Amino acid sequence: MVLSNSPMEVESTSEQTKKHKKKKKFMTILNCSLLALGASGGPLIMRLYFIHGGKKIWLSSWLETGGWPLNIIPILLSYLHRRKKAKSQQHSPAKLFFITPRLFLASAILGLLTGLDDYLYAYGVAALPVSTLALIISTHLGFTAAFAFLLVKQKFTASTINAVFLLTIGEGVLAMHASGDRPKNETDKEYYMGFAMTIGAAALYGFVLPAVELTYKKAKQKINYSLVMEMQMVISLFATVFCTVGMLANNDFQTIAREANEFGLGEAMYYFVLVLNGSIWQCFFLGAIGVIFCASSLLSAILIAVCIPITEILAVLFYHESFRAEKAVSLVLCVWGFISYFYGEFQKVKKMKRQRPHPAETELPPQPQATSPICDHGTSINGRANV
Repeated sequence: MVLSNSPMEVESTSEQTKKHKKKKKFMTILNCSLLALGASGGPLIMRLYFIHGGKKIWLSSWLETGGWPLNIIPILLSYLHRRKKAKSQQHSPAKLFFITPRLFLASAILGLLTGLDDYLYAYGVAALPVSTLALIISTHLGFTAAFAFLLVKQKFTASTINAVFLLTIGEGVLAMHASGDRPKNETDKEYYMGFAMTIGAAALYGFVLPAVELTYKKAKQKINYSLVMEMQMVISLFATVFCTVGMLANNDFQTIAREANEFGLGEAMYYFVLVLNGSIWQCFFLGAIGVIFCASSLLSAILIAVCIPITEILAVLFYHESFRAEKAVSLVLCVWGFISYFYGEFQKVKKMKRQRPHPAETELPPQPQATSPICDHGTSINGRANV
């Protein structure tokens, strides 16, 4: 074996590292954007359905993951890119799917849990205004932090604890005068059932996020973004199957046409709202597990929490819900917590760079050349690659 430490090879490794960092940064920004879009817009579109006459909870829960076929498009594009690259570099044919039976089973179980969570969440949206729903669902951050500590041994730094604390306090501030947003003509039973269902949804999704991260860690194979998309498709598929059973039991499919005719914004807008609902929630779920892939389940939960005050403001603008002082305070605290988290991450990366040895300290001494002949492509005659 020939040890080589030529300037060209060092430069090539450095270029690869830079490309990898740029790619990771791009994927992180992309998934954070998808998550923010879904977390802010999803509740508003779902609430729009109920405000204008929609009444089907199982249908709403089905729409949260019913857009799973949309994942086929990026998965197919990724496969075509890999196949083209394999042909150009004369490698073995590209694999159509990376997911293994083991990961498929794990994704299916996560999908069934997500389906149950979809129903609990949709029930809450039907019974509660967006502002109150956002307040209750924000408790998922605490659940996620606890489950992340138990399942994936999440390490908490001072900045992370500060961010979780500020975000939790920020959401807690929304509890002030929350009952003032209670819908008219709603009974105590309906209101408190919606309250309980939403807490259940927060707790369950607080478990699902770290469970996804644990699945990545226990996968026993390399996790790439194509595999992440495949897992998301399977999760959404099984969540949709779960909700389809509920729709069949509740006869929701037979009443869609009648509900469309009676919809407050018109029949065409009814179907548009349904399609938009399914599409925007796919952005949320793909963004959520994408952020876990790029960073952690805790960051995913933090981003969802940060989007809650944004949803509050949008609800005020579009649905004319009241905007009291506590909502402004909550927004400030959430933004402060968000900045605190990323400032801590920035400081951690900066510290790691300072502690990293200088390249000259790790440079290998010149090695004697091997006596065996070397092929043109950097491989010795016995077939072993040079290092």
